[in-house]
Amino acid sequence: MRSHRRLLGGQSGKAMTENKPFEILDGDYDKAMVILADHATNIVPEAYARLGLPDSAFTRHIAFDIGVEGLTRRLSASLGVPAVMSRFSRLLIDPNRGEDDPTLVMQISDGAIIPGNYPLSAEERERRLTNYHRPYHQAVSETIARVAKVSGRAPLVISLHSYTPAWKNVPRPWHAAILWDSDFRAAGQLIGRLREPGDILVGDNEPYDGALKNDTMYWHCTKNGTPHVLLEVRQDLIGDKAGIESWAKRLHPIFAAMNEDPALHAYEVHPSRADT
Repeated sequence: MRSHRRLLGGQSGKAMTENKPFEILDGDYDKAMVILADHATNIVPEAYARLGLPDSAFTRHIAFDIGVEGLTRRLSASLGVPAVMSRFSRLLIDPNRGEDDPTLVMQISDGAIIPGNYPLSAEERERRLTNYHRPYHQAVSETIARVAKVSGRAPLVISLHSYTPAWKNVPRPWHAAILWDSDFRAAGQLIGRLREPGDILVGDNEPYDGALKNDTMYWHCTKNGTPHVLLEVRQDLIGDKAGIESWAKRLHPIFAAMNEDPALHAYEVHPSRADT
């Protein structure tokens, strides 16, 4: 990671008095595209007292996807399309996990013990689902449905994430990664278009696999055949305004071109590999 960069995209672990669990960036719903940012911010409501963690924990990837909030805002504005971002840290509850996933509320994350998550009562788990996880997903569902209704087409859904340059001291050479389950329509195009200039290394379902039962893409897209793709950008490349601007300029024409393809506005159900 380039240590001189100031990592953008959150509130530096500050407890927030405003507990709204999502933010919708407005756009032209007729363009039939939606951008999602599950891990956009590191916000923890004031009542949770930072989950017992020091402020430094909220500058790390364990709390949010570094750079994604800025990239989402930039692309939403330049493309003129709506976006939905979470407004709570993944340490509170992870919106990109199903309600039955054992990693929904992490008690240990990348070596950091989360005191506010252990022990976690059934009542507190349900409270976080009710106040944060479910409202975010309701906002995602309603936004996708509104785009489909206004445009008269299946929306192209793009989910933005970021990942660390190394994991357990093993470098990750990819500049970006495209994750997909069984529907390769959008993923194939994005992989090809990102690789075409030859200046970056693009992972195809690495360092992660895109098949995860009941995650955001599974729940909102895979199950009903909505065209979609998940893009991960290495966090050191979007850790400051210059990096965000550079990647927004790279991605804007690619996403715009993809959005012109009728094949990416048709419903096609491809059975999930996570169900086998």
